[in-house]
Amino acid sequence: MNMAIDESIMKSRIERRSDNTLRLYRWTPSAVSIGKFQDPEKETQLENCKIQGVDVVRRISGGGAVYHDSQDEITYSVIAQKEDLETEDIGEIYSKIYSGLAEALMILGIKADFNTGNEKACPNLTVNGKKISGSSQAHKNDVLLQHGTILTRVNLPKMFTFLRVPWGQTCFQVAEVAQERITSIESETKRNFSTKEIIEALTRGFEKGLNIRFKTGQLTSEEMDTARNLCDTKYSTTAWNLKGRN
Repeated sequence: MNMAIDESIMKSRIERRSDNTLRLYRWTPSAVSIGKFQDPEKETQLENCKIQGVDVVRRISGGGAVYHDSQDEITYSVIAQKEDLETEDIGEIYSKIYSGLAEALMILGIKADFNTGNEKACPNLTVNGKKISGSSQAHKNDVLLQHGTILTRVNLPKMFTFLRVPWGQTCFQVAEVAQERITSIESETKRNFSTKEIIEALTRGFEKGLNIRFKTGQLTSEEMDTARNLCDTKYSTTAWNLKGRN
């Protein structure tokens, strides 16, 4: 449903029936999302996901597999007309949106740096070289969808129980290596911020980084109807999630 809502808002924005939107959400139950062109057999521990009740869903955006813990992260999505971001360049769009995330982390006492990524990894935010936020994009007509994660805390052995790493023999071996590459808000600040505090920081950060003002809104009835239809006919189907066939 989370992926269906993101696509529904994007569709509505393409048709000029909704405003540019920032959406902040969590996943219940926990889930693994995979990039549009990925093979879930290679990227996830499908049997572990099934046993533990962790959903696996394919995004319409690219990028790699991501574990979305129901308690330990907040996911954001930005759906906007590219002309309003004043650039068509994908790298510049990443940089602009990440400026909002960086401002939010600064409010929480964390200095984060924009990492341009490479041919194997999308741009991301790092703290002292450790990744704290990753994201991916989808483009359709003149509208951008960028969604990504902010790690509030991280349990690496748990994360790699569900994600597959080709060279890893055990989730603990992978977690030991990942300890030097992944961090979280709690790890950097030694504080347990409430969800409300983090959402407020994200809202203020995006407003400052993008020089905009938000108004709180709800999904329209049409957006909800479209999302439910997409959830039923696409995002909850084996054909899409495991095979990439719509």
